[in-house]
Amino acid sequence: MTIYDIAKEAGVSPSTVSRVFSRPERVSAATAKRIRDAAAALNFRINPLARALPTGRTGTLGLLLSDITNPVYFNLVRGAGRVASAEGYTLVLAESQEVPGLEAQAVERLLSLVDGLVLVGARLKDEDILRFAERKPVVLVNRTIASVPHVVPDITPGIKAAINHLVSYGHRSVAFLSGPATSWMSKWRWETIMDEALQCGMSVVEIGPSSPTFEGGAEGLRRVRASGVTAVLTFNDVMAIGLLTACEDAGIAVPEELSIVGFDDIFVSEFTAPSLTSIRTPLGEAGENAFRRLVSTLKGIDEEVPSDLATGLIIRKSTGPSRRN
Repeated sequence: MTIYDIAKEAGVSPSTVSRVFSRPERVSAATAKRIRDAAAALNFRINPLARALPTGRTGTLGLLLSDITNPVYFNLVRGAGRVASAEGYTLVLAESQEVPGLEAQAVERLLSLVDGLVLVGARLKDEDILRFAERKPVVLVNRTIASVPHVVPDITPGIKAAINHLVSYGHRSVAFLSGPATSWMSKWRWETIMDEALQCGMSVVEIGPSSPTFEGGAEGLRRVRASGVTAVLTFNDVMAIGLLTACEDAGIAVPEELSIVGFDDIFVSEFTAPSLTSIRTPLGEAGENAFRRLVSTLKGIDEEVPSDLATGLIIRKSTGPSRRN
């Protein structure tokens, strides 16, 4: 079905039909209604790719995640979808599977299809991201590059609260079970944990890099035990749950023998046994803000987008008093 069929049905010229779908303000309300009624009767649907040929715009926005199976991204995707839908865009979702080579390929494919792109937890090199940002608007989440728009929740309040919480329970040593070596966020979390722990007089050690998965958390138990710490902060909740399960299999009582704090507070954290103490990250709001910033760039407007997204500590039962005071 084409605009020529609609024109014949409505008794107008094809150019008038085209204006209704591209510049409706240039057509009278009565004529526009007649054309839309004809389009509905003929079951006409606009093809965004065809529209992109003369305009260069597809009406689509891309969202690239490092791992689509990680529950931490559920709220972020939903937040991104709300903004995209409200602004009249279609959301295209892809993932890199934590592989930098696949990430670069996915960005290349997406840039040929979308008007702009949000990269979440990107593992790419700075120069690669800058090169992509020269072609189409790019916004980063959980990553910063000076000349690229970004949305990064403030991790300091949550980490400070977690360290103080552990100190209040008598812990004097803590480990950070870190994420991938290519993760900007893992490095930043480690630096912040180290600073806060040292300020509180705790000894602190980084264990990793590790896969940011259930298996990565479980495999970290051996090195956690070798370090002699009484508490662990993990790169994310999925790793914390893996570590928690490994402790149960090894007969290590949590929190009596080891306190565990996760990061991101995914929805399953309160259902583990024991329930998981976690640093909550407002990724739903981060997704919304990133897409608002992207849409503003596409519209050519300098809209103020909130950036004060702070983390906070959610205390549950995986943390408790240290037996070694």
